[in-house]
Amino acid sequence: MQKIVFLLTTIIVLAACKNTNSNDSVESVVSSGEKITEIKYANGFEIRSFGNYKTISLKNPWPGTDKTFTYALVEKGTTPPNAENFDAIVEMPIKRIVVTSTTHIPSLEMLDETNSLVGFPNLDYISSEKTRKNIGKGKITELGRNEAINTEILIDLKPDAVIGFAIDGNNSTFNTIEKLGVPVLYNSDWTETSPLGKAEWIKFFGVLFNKEKKADSIFKTIETAYITAKKIASQAKTKPTVISGAMYKDVWYIPQGDSWGAQFIADANGDYLWQDTKGTGSLSLNLESVLEKGYEAEFWIGPGQFTNFDEMKNASKAYAQFKAFKNGNVFTYSLKKGETGGVIYFELAPNRPDLVLKDLIKILHPELFTEYELYFFDKLQ
Repeated sequence: MQKIVFLLTTIIVLAACKNTNSNDSVESVVSSGEKITEIKYANGFEIRSFGNYKTISLKNPWPGTDKTFTYALVEKGTTPPNAENFDAIVEMPIKRIVVTSTTHIPSLEMLDETNSLVGFPNLDYISSEKTRKNIGKGKITELGRNEAINTEILIDLKPDAVIGFAIDGNNSTFNTIEKLGVPVLYNSDWTETSPLGKAEWIKFFGVLFNKEKKADSIFKTIETAYITAKKIASQAKTKPTVISGAMYKDVWYIPQGDSWGAQFIADANGDYLWQDTKGTGSLSLNLESVLEKGYEAEFWIGPGQFTNFDEMKNASKAYAQFKAFKNGNVFTYSLKKGETGGVIYFELAPNRPDLVLKDLIKILHPELFTEYELYFFDKLQ
C-alpha cells in the first residue's frame, strides 16, 4: 500500500485531471502548434510541437464517435500551459510502457524498444519470438485480461504510460488506471481502413520515445515496398476473382468493399466479388447468397479459422461446392502461429502491409514474384 501511495503522489504532481469547464480550449491551443510529423495515410492522429512540449491529438478513437483526445508529451520537470485541459500528460522519453494490443508489439520492436515493455494483458497472445524471449526472462509481467487488467500489479510496475484501445467509451479499467494517476493513451490503429494507414501508427510510438526520425524512416521503407509491389501487380494480364471469409453459426462474414482486407485484394490486382459494397467492416450474409455469387471464384483468401480442407468439409459440405475449394486454391493465415498459439498475422500484418500485399500477389499472380515465398499465408492441405 505504501508503494501505491508513493507512486500516486509522484505521478499526480506530473499529471492533472482534465477540467472541461476551463475557459481556454485545449483544441485552440493545440491547433497553433507546428506539425512535426507528416501523416499521409492514417486518419486517427496528429502530432504537433510547441518547442518545449509536443502533443498527440487522437481523433475518432472508436467507431461512431467524434470525440478527440489530446495528450501532452513533456520534458522532465516541465508543465504545458493549460495543463488541466489535456487528457494525459506524459514525461518524455518513455522508459517503461504497458501496451494492450499485440499490434503494438511490432512497433516497439522496430523502434528497438522491446525492453521498455514491462506489462501486457494475456501474454499468450504475443507471437513475436523476440518479445517472447523477454517474457521467458520475466521482463514482461502478466496483467490478466484486457477488459479486467490487474491494476495492483500494474501500479507496482510503475509504467510511464499505458497504451490502450477501446471499442466504445465505457472502459472502466482504463478509467480506474487514470484515477490511480497513470497516464492512459488510446491507440486506434485498428480503426484505420487503409493498409498503409495502419502501418503509419509506428509514428505514434516514435514520438513517445523521441524517435520520430527513426519511425519515419521505418515507415518510408514499408511504404516504398508497398507501392512498388502494387505497381508490379498492376502489370498482371489477368485479374482473378476472389472470395473471402467463412460461416459462423450459419452466417457468412465477409469483408465489405471499403475494408482493409478488400483494399489488399484490389491492390494485388484481384477482383474481389464484393468490392462494390459500402462499409469498412463485415457483411453478414447467408450461404445461398455467397454461393450464388461466388461459387465460380478462382481464389478463396482467408477462410476464417480453418486450416485444412477436411475441417471445412466437416463444418459444412457446402464449402466443397465452390470452384476455389475444388481446385485447391484456398489460402489461410491461420497456420503460422507463435509458440503459445497466437496467430502471427493478427499481430504483425497491420504493421507490415507490404508483406501482406506481396503474399497476395504471389497467390494471385505467381508469375510476377517467382522467387518470393509466402510470409503470412499458406495453401490449405
